[in-house]
Amino acid sequence: MKLNQTTLDKLEAILEESGYIVRYERGTFQSGYCILEQRKVVVLNKFMQMEGRINTMLDLIPQLTISFDALTVESQKLYEEVMAMAATKEAEK
Repeated sequence: MKLNQTTLDKLEAILEESGYIVRYERGTFQSGYCILEQRKVVVLNKFMQMEGRINTMLDLIPQLTISFDALTVESQKLYEEVMAMAATKEAEK
């Protein structure tokens, strides 16, 4: 997966299509992000570099409740790719 702005935009789209709000704020996040489950808000550290933002999203998306049917076809393909990457990473542990 390429680490560029387009990839970041597509990952953000997955969250937004599932009803999550993605915000970039400053703060002292241990992991670079904060999830407010009840409000479906994901807050990422705005000082992270793009590569860090993408990697954080890749770690974060498998943990969230994503409505697969609400995603566009393009987002569904990327979501499946992200989930496959997460499964591979988990199997390596």
